[in-house]
Amino acid sequence: MTGLPTKYIKLSLTIVTAGLLSACNPGLQDLQQFVTQIKAQPPGRITPIPEFQPYQNFEYNSHDLRDPFKSVDFRRPEQLPEEIGLLTAGPRPNIDRVREPLEDFPLDTLRLKGTVTKDGIKWGLIFAPDNTIHRVLEGQYMGQNHGRIISVTDDLIELTEIVPDGLGNYIERSSAVALIQ
Repeated sequence: MTGLPTKYIKLSLTIVTAGLLSACNPGLQDLQQFVTQIKAQPPGRITPIPEFQPYQNFEYNSHDLRDPFKSVDFRRPEQLPEEIGLLTAGPRPNIDRVREPLEDFPLDTLRLKGTVTKDGIKWGLIFAPDNTIHRVLEGQYMGQNHGRIISVTDDLIELTEIVPDGLGNYIERSSAVALIQ
């Protein structure tokens, strides 16, 4: 007896579903009307492909001009070769040494936060932009211009930087990082 009502329920659900689906009219009248309207219009004109100018070769005659791939010497020609030799004999950064962590930051972004003395050696405490504090001593390097620390005092760290002079040489320049409270 339990099987008979479930058969009626399944049959009635199938009939109701078929009735609902048959009531859905796709309504294609407006779509068919739009297509006939578009087909009735005259075809549009396609613009032609533009004509391109043919490539013209350019011959570079530079027998009397400077070679663009040669480096330029901006020094004055009236300088004696001995003076030029003295200029190139100036200070040079040591590029073979291992770089220290504080050399990744510009000097103006480093801040002196204080000093610590241990066993008679004064350490400077430098706050870096990556939110870390580094200990530094005399002789270590910091800043992006090969700055070597000359002295560490309670309120100042003095450095000597080696910077390019714009003519292919280097010059030494004094800098400092002061204590900011």
